[in-house]
Amino acid sequence: MIGIFGVGVVGARVAESLCIDSPTQVCVYDSSQIVAQRLASRLSQNGQSIRAVGRTELNSSKVVVLAGPPPHAVIAREFIEQKVSVVSTSDDIADCTNLLALADLAKKNGVAVIVGAASSPGMSGLLARSMSKLFDMVDEVHIALHGTGGPACARQHHRALSGQSIGWHDGQWLRRPGGSGRELCWFPEPVGAYDCYRAELPDPLLIKRVFPELSRVTARVSATRRDRVFARLPQLIPPQSEGGMGGLRVEVRGNKNGERLVDVIGVVERVGQVAGVVSGSVAKLIDSGEIARHGAFVLGESFLPNDVLLRSVIESGVQVHAFVRA
Repeated sequence: MIGIFGVGVVGARVAESLCIDSPTQVCVYDSSQIVAQRLASRLSQNGQSIRAVGRTELNSSKVVVLAGPPPHAVIAREFIEQKVSVVSTSDDIADCTNLLALADLAKKNGVAVIVGAASSPGMSGLLARSMSKLFDMVDEVHIALHGTGGPACARQHHRALSGQSIGWHDGQWLRRPGGSGRELCWFPEPVGAYDCYRAELPDPLLIKRVFPELSRVTARVSATRRDRVFARLPQLIPPQSEGGMGGLRVEVRGNKNGERLVDVIGVVERVGQVAGVVSGSVAKLIDSGEIARHGAFVLGESFLPNDVLLRSVIESGVQVHAFVRA
């Protein structure tokens, strides 16, 4: 059985992706029982095996996707102690660090914890791992994200621009103020070009774990002038129920056949949709036993079935675009 904790925009997308071709029972929980029941009722009309449950009933799951707003570490610990594997969609630096710190507990209880299984982080790690195979040696990875998922994601985006960004630069971690370091990043159409800025994102931390040999890792998000001006103030305007079309850009630099090479790959899709498909695909592989290793891991690590995961995401309708060099 696969459980889903939180059925906002991302949680609903997880449920939809699992109900397409997953033969197992899907159980959904939300603090608003009515929301969970409505989602289960809508999806079960198509003959899918899904039902709304109480929180304690999720303890019977083999794996639970944490799709609500962060922090996830405390909730994840509760499930791990019940010998339930966890897939987290959190994009908060402190939360991701705390989730990785649960590795020993996960090993002790014989379960897996997948950290940052969303769009960025998550899909970014899968794309970076896939692209690294085109190089003899990779030494730089640069991530850029445009768009947000649900309201919780929009609030996290707001906080990230007001925080301290982290980046790996020639052997040391550098901290820079969010909203600085403007860079024009081109995303696949129809998104196009956006000014992107440093932000308090976990991608550098997680990508560096995936590729210890890297000399530089950065992550940026798109932002308007208004975003940057008001980032350090409370978010007074309520965010939309779901953001519009989003984009993810992964730039990998390295050497091949003695020459310097730069490759860029991108995704254009609603951020919540990508996060839902990625985390749902991970949950299916844990449920089927294809991910059987115990501990805390990040997507893109060499021993995970990254090619299988990326293929599953693409087959779910998420299109990947490669930038062609002239």
